[in-house]
Amino acid sequence: MKKLVIFDLDGTLLNTISDLGASCNYALGQMGFAQHPISAYQFMVGNGIRKLLERAQPDADAATIDKLLEHFIEHYNEHCTDTTEPYPDIPELLKLLTEQGVAVAVATNKYQEAARKIISHFFPDVPFVAVLGQVDDRPAKPDPSIDFAILSEHPTPKSEVLHVGDSAIDIETARRACVESVGVTWGFRPTSELRRAYADHVYSTVSEIISLVLPDYQAQTEQSSSPASN
Repeated sequence: MKKLVIFDLDGTLLNTISDLGASCNYALGQMGFAQHPISAYQFMVGNGIRKLLERAQPDADAATIDKLLEHFIEHYNEHCTDTTEPYPDIPELLKLLTEQGVAVAVATNKYQEAARKIISHFFPDVPFVAVLGQVDDRPAKPDPSIDFAILSEHPTPKSEVLHVGDSAIDIETARRACVESVGVTWGFRPTSELRRAYADHVYSTVSEIISLVLPDYQAQTEQSSSPASN
């Protein structure tokens, strides 16, 4: 059984790609740059907003990226929940884990203000032990500092910690933090990326996470629903 599950946000708990893409396109449009199809943003996100803008406008200098970032934040702060939604069964997963005594946390490269706003909007009743986003004095994932910060707030043996994400960034973060990893296939990146990153597990359903984190609970549930138990 795991005692702490650290979740990535974008592409893991929530499908945020349309709102991220819309805000990036807004910023590009404000500066007179060409915009991108929303689908293209799946391969631009993951390393924080500044890196997203650098990928969206690779010829921009640092000063231009600074201005794009201002426009992005202006728009995203107002529209970050417009079309974003939880992935199927995620609210139920979070509820089950916390009811069963498993602590849950968020480690994201989304800037802190937006991370807290989005989590409180979509999961107001989930008692996360930490919701950590990108801040100036902490390196972004895949640097493991964010996992270490969560563990400092909620000390847990690393053997009882699981890091769940949808990209190689999260798998590398988990590996560098020396905790077990799950790569989920419902997010923004292909399964091949997760396997190349050597995820400890690659899962396509929430039930697989439950089986790993709460094996006794899952076994009891399956037993009670079997024909022999009826």
